[in-house]
Amino acid sequence: MHGPHRLDAIFAALADPTRRAIIARLASGQASVNELAQPFAMSQPAISKHLKVLERAGLISRGREAQRRPRRLEAKRLAEADKWLERYRRLWEGNYRRLDALLDELQTAGKERKQR
Repeated sequence: MHGPHRLDAIFAALADPTRRAIIARLASGQASVNELAQPFAMSQPAISKHLKVLERAGLISRGREAQRRPRRLEAKRLAEADKWLERYRRLWEGNYRRLDALLDELQTAGKERKQR
């Protein structure tokens, strides 16, 4: 999966609060399916479905340690989403700076009118 389709998959995967919680847990280190399922009131097949969505989006990967297959976070994919969001963050910050400047200008003009 490349380009906009990968970004779509990343944002779709992150749209679910359970998957965001899984990502948050994996940010502190790899974990098994059972470890990831513990905080949730859902079956192992249900948690496995969430893991598959995250894997397809490239946000997590499956390792192999003897009988364990721990999942780990693939931070590079999160960085792709962050890079996309950063463009809009800069746009909005520029808009807020212009709005602040306009408000300062209006307040200064208002004070000058009161002093006359």
